[in-house]
Amino acid sequence: MLAAMAARKTRRKPSEPASQGLTPEEVAGGTPSRELAALEERVTHAGGAVLARYRDPLGGSWLVLAALPVAAVRPTPFQRDLSEPHAKRLEDVIRRIGSFLDPIVAIAAPLDPATEPAVSPVHFWTPNGYHRLSALQRMGVRTITALVSPDPALAYRILALNTEKAHTTRERALEAMRMARGLTEIEPKRHETEYALELEDGSLVTLGLAYEARPRFAGGAYAPALKASDAFLDEPIARALERREKRAQRLLALDERVAEIIEALKGRGFQSPYLRNFVVARLRPFRPRGKPAPEADSLLDHMEKAAAKFDAAKIREEQVASASGGGDD
Repeated sequence: MLAAMAARKTRRKPSEPASQGLTPEEVAGGTPSRELAALEERVTHAGGAVLARYRDPLGGSWLVLAALPVAAVRPTPFQRDLSEPHAKRLEDVIRRIGSFLDPIVAIAAPLDPATEPAVSPVHFWTPNGYHRLSALQRMGVRTITALVSPDPALAYRILALNTEKAHTTRERALEAMRMARGLTEIEPKRHETEYALELEDGSLVTLGLAYEARPRFAGGAYAPALKASDAFLDEPIARALERREKRAQRLLALDERVAEIIEALKGRGFQSPYLRNFVVARLRPFRPRGKPAPEADSLLDHMEKAAAKFDAAKIREEQVASASGGGDD
């Protein structure tokens, strides 16, 4: 009851109809920025063509609608891996329809100082068009339409808008980790807390580092505990990534001990798909309602000690039977 009342109090007030953003005339008009002129030149250097320019109807930033050579576009290096079944289904649909109606979003790729833009093999990155780009590549299509932004930060922020396909813990974690790596190369001294929007959750970066080291790591079992404890670090992102590397190694070592416990339980005849979640839940420290979760390193300290003392011989069948869910790996 109280929770419902609190939710009603914090509910965002709806905006008045037609009260936000630009008018159609403002979207089509205005004086383009210098960055836009440089971006249009980049499109031409890539062998593409500028079809139109306009302002985003909500934020007012400039965008270019362009036709780009497929060969000049690549996915951002930090997004989730390609889903082969999804790419094949998309290719089949595009072939049957006979049209490509959904432009990708793109930004200018960072230039190699030793390479002139006119001869650079990759001119643009797409942060949310990997499967559409792959489908056209498979079909041998020459050109792809794109909404091109002069803002390189969009490559990181647009992932927050990608809600068409639910990510697994593994996909989200690898994305966050790869983005964190990319951000350390761009601005290594900016604090990790400043990238909360781009990275979504600090624990995902830690999990991503664990997945990178061990692709079959069952991170979904640990995600709830880490999410409550592994907050963004108020220190330079390069240093934060080093700390997370150490946490990821501790997490993998803990998982090795959990695997030993699971084998001991199986040796006693327990056969549940939730054994790992059951064990991990019993390793977590008890937290009374309303009390803050322990900091991530303290959490791992507790779980490591609990894992070392865990006695599979004391587990009863009804305890395992009551366990369910937890994790989406």
